[in-house]
Amino acid sequence: MSDWITIILLVVIGLALIYVELLFVPGTTIVGVVGFLLTCVGVYLTYENHGSTAGNYVLVGSFAVSAIAIYFSFKSKAWERYSLKGSNNTKVNDGYSEGLVLEMTGVAISDLKPIGKAEFGEKTYEVTSPGFHIESGSKIKITHLVGNRITVDLLNNN
Repeated sequence: MSDWITIILLVVIGLALIYVELLFVPGTTIVGVVGFLLTCVGVYLTYENHGSTAGNYVLVGSFAVSAIAIYFSFKSKAWERYSLKGSNNTKVNDGYSEGLVLEMTGVAISDLKPIGKAEFGEKTYEVTSPGFHIESGSKIKITHLVGNRITVDLLNNN
C-alpha cells in the first residue's frame, strides 16, 4: 500500500509542478523539468512494481489529467493575463526634431567629428556636420532637417 501512496504522490506532485511552471513561473524550466521527472519516476515505479497493466493505467491517467487541465486552463482564459492586449504604433524618437527649423542657431556642446551633440533652445540633439570638424562651444546653424537627421554648419561659414 505504501508503494501506491509513493507513486500517487510522485505523479500528483510532478503534474502540479508542471502546471505551476506553465501558469506561474513560465520560462524558468527548472520547476517544469523537476515535475516531469517526478511524473516519469512515478510511472516507472508503477511499471516496475505492479506490471504493465497498472503502468499503462497510470501513464494514460497522467496524460488524461494533463490534457483535461490544459483544456480547462484555456477554456477559463487563465492565459489572458499573459497575453499582450495593446499594440505600440509609435516609432523610436518620434517627434525628436519637433520645434527645430532651418537656419535655427545653437551651440555645439561636444566636438562634431562630424557627429556630436548640440544644443538648440533648451534641448540637446545629436547633429552632423557636413564632413569637417567643428569644435565644442562653436555657434552653429541648422542647414538640413530630414526626419531625425540634423545637419549643421558653422554660423559664420556662409
